[in-house]
Amino acid sequence: MHRGFKKFCSYLLLAGGLFLLFLGAREYLGSRTGQYSAARDFEKSLEDNAIDQSTRYTIRVTPPSPGETFAKLIIPRLNATLYVVEGDDAADLRRAPGHLIGSALPGARGNCVIAGHRDTHFRILKDIRAGDDIVLKTPHGQYLYRVHNLKVVTTKTISVLEPTPGPELSLITCYPFYYIGSAPERFVVEAKLAGAIQPAS
Repeated sequence: MHRGFKKFCSYLLLAGGLFLLFLGAREYLGSRTGQYSAARDFEKSLEDNAIDQSTRYTIRVTPPSPGETFAKLIIPRLNATLYVVEGDDAADLRRAPGHLIGSALPGARGNCVIAGHRDTHFRILKDIRAGDDIVLKTPHGQYLYRVHNLKVVTTKTISVLEPTPGPELSLITCYPFYYIGSAPERFVVEAKLAGAIQPAS
């Protein structure tokens, strides 16, 4: 009976390991395929916007529907390019970093909040530092932000989501970056609009 119990425990541990491996693979593959589809959707939105301008239609400046590609996020020093979707539910964040619905649009006054997973898309934030540039490109223009503050807050700190007097960008992910299970804190990158705005051509 003792030998049978040990055998059962071995099978249980093996099953648990395979399950964790499956979850990790799902997150990784979901993030890769999600970025691919988001990039494709973003390029199409650029083409559609060019058609709108050439035919003098009214250009849409409201956010896309939940799940649609919202923007292209570039951090030049880290050689990082990510596509951002509208919304931050579990399915959205598996595909890409997500723009918090209701927060400010890129370039607009207020707090533009983008959240992402620390173990996929936003793992790069562990290397970001004050002074770094962050570019948000949308079908309607390109907006340059500059990082001015990095901080770690608790999961109950909602002030990082609140509107700001001027145009700002907040990138949020779980913290610590290397942590098994549900992380107890949040890592926040705060950046201010640097004044360089390039309208869509």
